[in-house]
Amino acid sequence: MLKLIINGETRTVDVEPEMPLLWVLRDHLDLPGTKYGCGISQCGACTVHLDGEPVRSCTLPVSAATGKHITTIEGLSRHGLHPVQQAWIDHEVPQCGYCQTGMIMTAVALLERHPHPTDDQIDAAMTNLCRCGTYARVRKAIHAVAGMASNPKP
Repeated sequence: MLKLIINGETRTVDVEPEMPLLWVLRDHLDLPGTKYGCGISQCGACTVHLDGEPVRSCTLPVSAATGKHITTIEGLSRHGLHPVQQAWIDHEVPQCGYCQTGMIMTAVALLERHPHPTDDQIDAAMTNLCRCGTYARVRKAIHAVAGMASNPKP
């Protein structure tokens, strides 16, 4: 039995320690927001946060996540949409949408490290692949959230 802290809640799973975290989340804990894309940590569709850092869960053994705080797209915001999710909608980022949960998780981690990222910082952090090619919209959405941070709404 492995104990995991997922979205602020302690969960126990009876799985092999080598099982990728992605499959534990999707198949054993009913958290389907994290997507399977490539299975080799290249595309980023499976990105979750592990102690606040974005990680690719498709190749991360679940045993490496025990005792750490795991955040999935389902746990990103307790009250409505996270500002990055809203910016994604406002800037019409998704097309097919498959990669978007991983992209959003990566963008949130970037903005936590760099509240006002440069284009170079965005390009360096956003290594997720999008077959629809919405990279320019992703950058606009990230800059919009960064602008909100400097001009908070009342």
